[in-house]
Amino acid sequence: MPTNRRWLCVPLLLSTALVAHAVVPAALPASVESTAPAANVQTPQAAWATMTPQLKRELRARYAAWQALPEGERQRIAQAAAALAAMSATQRDALQAHFQGMDQMHRDGWLLGPRLGAFYAKLQPLLGYLPAEQREPMLALLHQLDAAQLEQLSLISQRTPPQERAALREQLLALAPAQRAAWLQQNVAR
Repeated sequence: MPTNRRWLCVPLLLSTALVAHAVVPAALPASVESTAPAANVQTPQAAWATMTPQLKRELRARYAAWQALPEGERQRIAQAAAALAAMSATQRDALQAHFQGMDQMHRDGWLLGPRLGAFYAKLQPLLGYLPAEQREPMLALLHQLDAAQLEQLSLISQRTPPQERAALREQLLALAPAQRAAWLQQNVAR
């Protein structure tokens, strides 16, 4: 894989690894694995019992993010997990270091899956502070948009002043799916 493509895959591959920790009970975080003696293999239940509340919350959030993904996104993540597993330890370490060097906001955005994760940094102004009651409807709406529409929404998100974002989200959520394309075009043109 060419170097420039490899770096573009970093978030997808590493978000896959992060989601895998939440989905595959045997895949324990390094902090848990390193606390267990090599001769004494812990069961997933025993490892869970030794985790901090913060780590448990993080794993639950990853698992919830995984459950919220459409099946196609889960398949893409499974393929990325296979690609990550096939890499050498040196390559995985380099990718991990690159991913850990990213801002936490960007890393968290990849929990939305590879398609939305690629747009998250641009959508973050609009989505970063969603009220709880808007989270599920907004994620469902975003999964229905194609790449061109996500790009349009990204532009709208970045142009909208903070004090107008709540109204914009409400307006977008109130639209019928058939009206979204025209609404996006109209708001991009402003």
